[in-house]
Amino acid sequence: MSKKPIVIGIAGGSGSGKTSVSKAIFEHFKGHSILMIEQDSYYKDQSHMPFQERLNTNYDHPLAFDNDLLIEHIKNLLDYKGISKPVYDYKFHTRSSEVIPVEPKDVIILEGILVLEDERLRDLMDIKLFVDTDADIRIIRRMLRDIKDRGRTPESVIEQYETVVRPMHNQFCEPTKRYADIIIPEGGQNHVAIDLMVTKIQTILEQNVIL
Repeated sequence: MSKKPIVIGIAGGSGSGKTSVSKAIFEHFKGHSILMIEQDSYYKDQSHMPFQERLNTNYDHPLAFDNDLLIEHIKNLLDYKGISKPVYDYKFHTRSSEVIPVEPKDVIILEGILVLEDERLRDLMDIKLFVDTDADIRIIRRMLRDIKDRGRTPESVIEQYETVVRPMHNQFCEPTKRYADIIIPEGGQNHVAIDLMVTKIQTILEQNVIL
């Protein structure tokens, strides 16, 4: 039996800590054969749309993502073929002309708010995680991030959360929790859960070597 890469899907709401969990696992295996794919890199190309229309894009809706391309790329990586990962330009609200070459690895971490929403993506995963964090913590984290990194005002963050982020989370993200093999409370602060995941991944890697 030939070995194949392990695909780990890590989902959770905005500000849940899923990126911290992903990075913690990635850092543990740094220097080994591991890569990370962010679902945010696969927002649809909107270059055909007028700029004002792009401003209305709902980035928390499943239709904002080019899952067809993402699935194609994951399948290529599973066949140990390299890909050209897209880069999204948030300033112009469309895909950049730049791409990032990604070489195949033995462990693929796929991270994003809706990576468990598409059945086709779930079918490619060996382990499915959902990072579950209370809404009040998530909004505080999102507010701190958007004010610091994106120059947003508290009022604009709250308005976006109430009108887009919260309803989209409840409609599309939260229901995907039922597909998770493991639910991790408290995100990157849950060191026990992260250690358990690292051990599980290590075991699968060792089995692949034996196979």
